[in-house]
Amino acid sequence: MHEVIGHASGKINPGIGTPKETLKNYSNTLEEARADLVALYFIMDERLVKMGILPNLKPGMAEYNSYIANGMMKQLKRLEPGANLEEAHMRNRQLNASWVYEKGLADSVIEKKVRGGKTYFVINDYMKLKELFGQLLREIQRIKSEGDYEAGKNLVETYGVKVDKELHEEVLARYKKLNIASYGGFIQPKLTAVEEEGKIVDVKIEYPDDFTKQMLLFSKNYSFLPTMN
Repeated sequence: MHEVIGHASGKINPGIGTPKETLKNYSNTLEEARADLVALYFIMDERLVKMGILPNLKPGMAEYNSYIANGMMKQLKRLEPGANLEEAHMRNRQLNASWVYEKGLADSVIEKKVRGGKTYFVINDYMKLKELFGQLLREIQRIKSEGDYEAGKNLVETYGVKVDKELHEEVLARYKKLNIASYGGFIQPKLTAVEEEGKIVDVKIEYPDDFTKQMLLFSKNYSFLPTMN
């Protein structure tokens, strides 16, 4: 939903330059934010249940929990003390999470709680959070469509760059006890089309267990593809 529906959707208004031209150094962050928001908005849509893609909306609720925790706290484990967010994906996650947290304060959509000296962000209203994600998606799409540099800059600089130093220190301390790497990779399933008389009738799913082999296979088979900037 992020890669295909997210990145492949949206239009620029006639006569407006490309986001690289109009939004400049904020273009990547805003595009990643927009793609995330498309996925976040539709992951809580009942139509996915009716289509049989999801059994119910609980996977969407789990994704909301994970996204807010990561955007507000967990990804900070990758930063050195005193650093700001520089990478586009990390900026976009904090931008989205911080924006909806702030806009939902009056209704306690997301509640910040401290228990035993540890901070947690608890979602109290998932459907209201979906509405907030939709509002932010609308605004970022407007910014991209109209090439509104100042509005884009304001969003990123206000919500996506500065780090709460006290919260950052807490995150680093909590992760230090776990002794785990700051970054992780994952192995994707291998999908193979099953054909009969020239038509695809099924898809065979295999689950590789060697990350190195996967990356070498990607390099061999797909190195001709352009990278996404």
